Amino acid sequence: MDPIHRGPEDFGHDSDGYGEESGRRTQPRAQLTNDFGQQPTQQARVVQVFSGDFLLTVNPVDGSEVELRPPGEHPPVPVRRSAAERTDRERAAAPPVPPGPPAPQLPLLERQEERERLVRLLARGRSVRLTGPAGSGRTALLSAVAADCADLAPDGVVRLSGLKRTVMDVLYGLFEAVHDAPLFRPDRAVLLEELRSIGAVVVLDDLEFGGAALDELLDATPECAFLLATTPDVPAPTADAHLEEVFLAGLGRSASVALLEQVVERPLTDDEANWAGDLWFESEGLPLRFVQAGALLRQRDMGRTDPTAYDEQGYVAGWPVDDVFAKGADAEGQDVPLPSPGEGAAPAALLASRLSGPARDTLHFAVALGGEVPHQAHLPALVGDTHADAALGELAGCGLLSPAGSRYRLAPGVVAQLEAAGYGEDADDRARTAARHYAWWAGHPSVTAARAVAEADAIVAAMARLVPGDGAGQASAAVLLARSAAPAFAAGLYWSGWEKTLRLGQEAARIAGEVAEEAYFHHELGVLALCNGKPDRARAELETSIGMRGALADKSGAVAGRRALALVADRSGALPGGRTPAGEALPAARYDESASPPGGIPAAGPMVLPRMSEDDTALISRVAPATGTDGFGGRKAALGGARRNLVAAGAGVLLAAVLGTVVALSMPSSSDAQDGGSVSTEQSAGEDDGENGLPADEPADDSTPGGGASSSGSPSTPGPSGSRITPSGTGAPSSESSGPSDSPRTDRPTSGRPSSPGTPTKSPSRTPTKTPTRTATATPTETGPTDTSTPTGTPTDTTPPGTSDSASGPSTTASASGTSPEPVVA
Repeated sequence: MDPIHRGPEDFGHDSDGYGEESGRRTQPRAQLTNDFGQQPTQQARVVQVFSGDFLLTVNPVDGSEVELRPPGEHPPVPVRRSAAERTDRERAAAPPVPPGPPAPQLPLLERQEERERLVRLLARGRSVRLTGPAGSGRTALLSAVAADCADLAPDGVVRLSGLKRTVMDVLYGLFEAVHDAPLFRPDRAVLLEELRSIGAVVVLDDLEFGGAALDELLDATPECAFLLATTPDVPAPTADAHLEEVFLAGLGRSASVALLEQVVERPLTDDEANWAGDLWFESEGLPLRFVQAGALLRQRDMGRTDPTAYDEQGYVAGWPVDDVFAKGADAEGQDVPLPSPGEGAAPAALLASRLSGPARDTLHFAVALGGEVPHQAHLPALVGDTHADAALGELAGCGLLSPAGSRYRLAPGVVAQLEAAGYGEDADDRARTAARHYAWWAGHPSVTAARAVAEADAIVAAMARLVPGDGAGQASAAVLLARSAAPAFAAGLYWSGWEKTLRLGQEAARIAGEVAEEAYFHHELGVLALCNGKPDRARAELETSIGMRGALADKSGAVAGRRALALVADRSGALPGGRTPAGEALPAARYDESASPPGGIPAAGPMVLPRMSEDDTALISRVAPATGTDGFGGRKAALGGARRNLVAAGAGVLLAAVLGTVVALSMPSSSDAQDGGSVSTEQSAGEDDGENGLPADEPADDSTPGGGASSSGSPSTPGPSGSRITPSGTGAPSSESSGPSDSPRTDRPTSGRPSSPGTPTKSPSRTPTKTPTRTATATPTETGPTDTSTPTGTPTDTTPPGTSDSASGPSTTASASGTSPEPVVA
């Protein structure tokens, strides 16, 4: 073998039959890399997008994840594009040139006055709303005005499409046209700040919104001058909108005939001129009608042409014109007649009948997609013909297409005319075929997000056709397409298309019964709502997704949903209903309080500290708590944590001071009590006694009837802890205490501090008890018996030996409720 001229063996083919199918091809190197321990190429397209304060990771396999932007990572700083970069971007965003022979360049007839007026208004910085019917040539006029205004603004001319776009889509489109910020979608605040500094002439075609939305667009871009092209059926701007209105009418008769001659590229005959006059009267001079009428005349010329007049390259071989258009070229020797007035008014069906098979199939797909024409690169796969991309040139030459942004769609009125001709009978089958093709194409790793976004309208239209359909496999095809296209739209920053795709996919999954896919779409909708600053909608979508994935035992999906839901809770506060973002119940609230002050916490309700005689006044009295207070007499939930501890400590200090004062005042009166009175104690009624059947103002069972007087007629005085001090006739003190109680022992904690002699202590127990009272008679060491007066009917009991009070100290009676004993003042 010649070492210089390599044979077919070096290219992976056998020497027998170079280039034939029997040749053996070597394996690609990518398939051999696994032997060296390298990982194969990932088929998933994982993209990280900065959205405000969030970092969004678009994962087509497991679902998108959102988190707060890490401290070390920052979004790219938006950089303004230069004039050359804007020109290159505009050229790339223009619709592709249809294959085939170039179409004739049509002049702009009878539009010079409107053209000059628009340029003057834009040069003054005024925004203009150009209103005209569909097919009036608005797009051609906008192109001419944009060329005249190329040097008016510092940021040049920005051309946008408003077809199926919201006001936020237009604002983000303007930001991307002027700034270079890949994979960065600013939040609303940053977006408005960047838009205020843009100074450009914005040419917006096919605008579909007005009113308040249009005011929002104008207010967000104060340094821009807008040229808005719209139809009369679009809502009008508000009265406060500073817009100049320019109305665009049809062409005159002479201009319409001249346009028709430009399309046909020859002078019209008398019959054709009369036919054009009738068409002008019926169409009101719309330029689109005459472009389509010129296509009809060209097809008529092709039918009248002698097929032998052209050589093999398709050119006329020097024949005279009269001989080329031979009379009687049809089978019957009759000339091809002119179209009827009805065919001239609605020429789409007649034009389509004279096109090639691939071109007609393309029209079938366009009707199924609601007027959206697939890109010419997709036509061979959809139609099944390798030369189907040439069909786009045929349709454009007939006037059946009109540019819309970076793509083509059927011209106004063509969809209705073709549906009337039967082109929409197989729309569901065509849409299902398109959905399967786009699902494979959008999910392929080689397809960039920008290419997927350019075909977004056709993809969304295919899903919209399939979702409400009842055909077999339609919903499943829509789910597959939405699953493949949604991550591409998210990575391409076309989030309105992302939301449309997710909602259509969620509805299709619900119809098809695919719960796992429905949970995926709910999760993505929650992530999208979180990035758009809608926490309530994000919480609802994420909770629905977590519930579905929990039912399916999808642990990884549920964990991803809980992470996003936790971020929602972090941005908007705690979840309602006492639940954590993961769905668990919140633990009971725990409050750390300080220990009770010495002497206990005073009970709520009216309380009067003891006085030793009727002449003495109360030192401190507590006012009854107001309505809506808690058990401690304070406002509900007014104090908490450390503040409550501080108040409790202060109350303890004040109570200690008061008790010390009471002790000091009671010490001199002890001798008087020994000389002429006896001390009796009984349990006081708490503030809750009224609820248990014992009113607080009524005396206890052992009290003496008659308004507080004893049986002997001696007056009684309230003592410490609700006791009454009754003077005795003999001068010996007698104590009256309550006996053992039949009620169960309470578990309320008491102050651990023992009571000192002579210090009155109020029991913290507030549970009232009705017990029989036993009277213990304390016999002093001095002479003389003790006369104790006891109410009639009250059981008495003598104190066992060894329990009597001595004269040297006060007697102490244990409380039946289990509390600390109370001292009796001697």
